[in-house]
Amino acid sequence: MDSDSVFFSLELVAGSGNTLSLEQKAALQTSLVILKKNYKFQRVLFWGKILGLKEDYFIAQGRGQDELRDRKYLYSYNCMDWFLLPAATDSMASEVSKAARGRFIGDPSFVYECVEVNRKSEDGAAEDGVVNKVKEETRLSVTVHQIDQEVSVVPRGSFIRNHLGLVIVNRSFTGLSESESRKLDSFFHFREPKNPKQRFVLQNGELNPAVDFLDVLSDDVPKGSWSLQFEFARRVLVLRSLLWLGLTFYHLPRTPQHGYVYFGDGTKNLDLPFML
Repeated sequence: MDSDSVFFSLELVAGSGNTLSLEQKAALQTSLVILKKNYKFQRVLFWGKILGLKEDYFIAQGRGQDELRDRKYLYSYNCMDWFLLPAATDSMASEVSKAARGRFIGDPSFVYECVEVNRKSEDGAAEDGVVNKVKEETRLSVTVHQIDQEVSVVPRGSFIRNHLGLVIVNRSFTGLSESESRKLDSFFHFREPKNPKQRFVLQNGELNPAVDFLDVLSDDVPKGSWSLQFEFARRVLVLRSLLWLGLTFYHLPRTPQHGYVYFGDGTKNLDLPFML
């Protein structure tokens, strides 16, 4: 959610029971403006909060000229002092999958260790083993990246790809109608499309390649991984992810107001296919 409307936006997603204190909101409104100036971001968004056992991580996202590709993440403990997260890579994700277990601690210097047994003797005792280690800061970066890749949401038409290939905010976007808001086809994943040829664009000549260049939520597997509801006397559309519990998206139909935020422990609901 945009830093310019944190107070307003958090009220719209508070139906999930997740919000911030007045002190935290006030600190965010001040610190994110400074953050935008210091890092020369085009926009700064409050991304969410990952719960830890000792401390919680508040996450901010800074965007450059290309809203889709030029993104950086920062974390804070107090909503005032921000630290840049390293960019997530495939090798980092592999390290995290091997070593990280359980909840976040709340200390970026904490080191997770997991012994990977390669071979066992006849009596069952481990003979050889590899100790996998990874810092919590690396795990935090990978988790934030995975959540953004899998469940970040934008309404159709809110972003366009210009003639230079840059993804920018569509200033003429006036919001979805109420009937459009009821369909998952009207919402996109805000990530690089998994199918560059965009099958649904090629099959339907009425769709605009400058707008319909992202993956639609209705194609997600497994089906039923999103909860769509209208709240606040049916004035606000709210989407909640059942894959990453704590990810909430909101949109006010017929207005350009929309955004998403994550409040959770940073663990993926791997049991979802068996729960549907």
